[in-house]
Amino acid sequence: MTRQRHDDQFAALPWRMGIGVEILLITSRETRRWVIPKGWPMGKLTPAQCAAQEAFEEAGVEGMTEGRPFGHYAYGKRLKNGKVRELMVAVYPLRVGREHADWPEKGEREARWFAAADAADQVAEPGLAELIQTFARLKSGI
Repeated sequence: MTRQRHDDQFAALPWRMGIGVEILLITSRETRRWVIPKGWPMGKLTPAQCAAQEAFEEAGVEGMTEGRPFGHYAYGKRLKNGKVRELMVAVYPLRVGREHADWPEKGEREARWFAAADAADQVAEPGLAELIQTFARLKSGI
């Protein structure tokens, strides 16, 4: 019997074409690790719309998201009570069309563009690193 996947959070994978595929990473607020914009489900928004909203709020970017997730990864979210909860994140590529000079969490995070290979090296979650590498290969036609 196959267990249906439950996505706890939705993330945007902000990208653009430069010399090659570039990925926008942001720092997390507490640990300052490099991550992608992600968050919890929001009301009546679709998962792809949630991912796009997080990309704007956390990284100040807007663009086109794909309607279906590119992939999933798991990570351990440290809760306020100190416990760690394993969460599953659905990742929606977002081709960046606009970068804002100001956005809701600008003062709380750093946002930086990386070549895809460098972005994969910067993130701590092996599943996310693999998704970034696979995505970049597909977009580069390699």
